[in-house]
Amino acid sequence: MSAPTSSAPSALATLLATWWGSGLLPRAPGTWGSLAALPFAWGIALLGGWPALAVATVGVFAIGVWSAGVYAERTGGEDPGAVVIDEVAGQWLVLIPAPLDPLWYAAGFVLFRLFDIWKPWPVSLADRQVKGGLGIMLDDILAGCYGLAVMGGSLWWATTI
Repeated sequence: MSAPTSSAPSALATLLATWWGSGLLPRAPGTWGSLAALPFAWGIALLGGWPALAVATVGVFAIGVWSAGVYAERTGGEDPGAVVIDEVAGQWLVLIPAPLDPLWYAAGFVLFRLFDIWKPWPVSLADRQVKGGLGIMLDDILAGCYGLAVMGGSLWWATTI
């Protein structure tokens, strides 16, 4: 699938929605998008800690609603596979409490991918019923909430033993 780039706003939406083109890689674009999110999350957390990552997550969610909606409209898909900014927002959400440690980041990656693929309720409900840019983003945020809960519980457990 080629990325539409006929106008400046469309080109910007494509760049953001595909997270700098990572969603255009072959096979498993959601996994590529989640992987591409990790170094950005690390850098943001390194510079500003968990509060900066929380703010960035809200920001990328808002940008994602716009860019995913524009991209989906331009390509004619409800939830195009190339759109991975939703994975970025969900992945960052899971990583908010994580320490800057490669093992915790790997665990966060696995947790997010698990809940994003499994889609437990209400993730599955949002995936089916909410449309447009908000719908594309919402199911991944809800999957990220599950991952965040497990990550937070795991960190609490690890520090109390």
